[in-house]
Amino acid sequence: MGVGVYGDIQLHRAGQAEAFDAIGSRYDEAFPDKEGQIAAAGWLAESLPIGARVLDIGCGTGLPTCRQLVDAGLEVTGIDVSAGMLALARESVPEATFHRADIIDVGRLDRSDRLRRFEGVSAFFSLLMLPRAEIPQALAIVHDLLVPGGWFTLGMVEADLDDFEMPFLGNTVRVSGYLRDDLRQVVEDAGFDVLKEDSFPYSPAALDAPPEEQLFLHCRRRA
Repeated sequence: MGVGVYGDIQLHRAGQAEAFDAIGSRYDEAFPDKEGQIAAAGWLAESLPIGARVLDIGCGTGLPTCRQLVDAGLEVTGIDVSAGMLALARESVPEATFHRADIIDVGRLDRSDRLRRFEGVSAFFSLLMLPRAEIPQALAIVHDLLVPGGWFTLGMVEADLDDFEMPFLGNTVRVSGYLRDDLRQVVEDAGFDVLKEDSFPYSPAALDAPPEEQLFLHCRRRA
């Protein structure tokens, strides 16, 4: 990877983190009803034994997912690029462990320095913050962080977009997406069996956030 490309990626990460630092708790206010996300996290919790280790990628404020998984008796670790979001998460879910990290950065670490393997992983609307070129890499990292046969639930917005700049809660973020068949193919190519797919139309409370179709894939890592 050239220096210029790496610099662009670092600027992308910094810009996304700064936007969510500024958004803070307004994110939960803009997306108050998370029916699909709650159902998907419930599926993950029901698939795992009490005490299983779960990683929530892009945990945000910790609500509702980290709180839901902790309440289900799971050992929860959350990662996010936004220090502001993580501060809120630590207040909301003190029983969980949180790290400021990007999933791609976790994948670059030597195995001895990485987070230990997990029985389950959730990633709700966090991979859409990456350029499309990095999403297969992120899925490969998720595959590596899971034990063989581990469970993975993914939430994305259905959209044919790649690193598209858009206004969001008074800030600017860059997002990517896939049409549902393409998303399923990318996930399967990363070594997962897609066991179930759900979709929910969603209208955020925020005026500058457009209606969207939320896709949830419930998956298992192939051994």
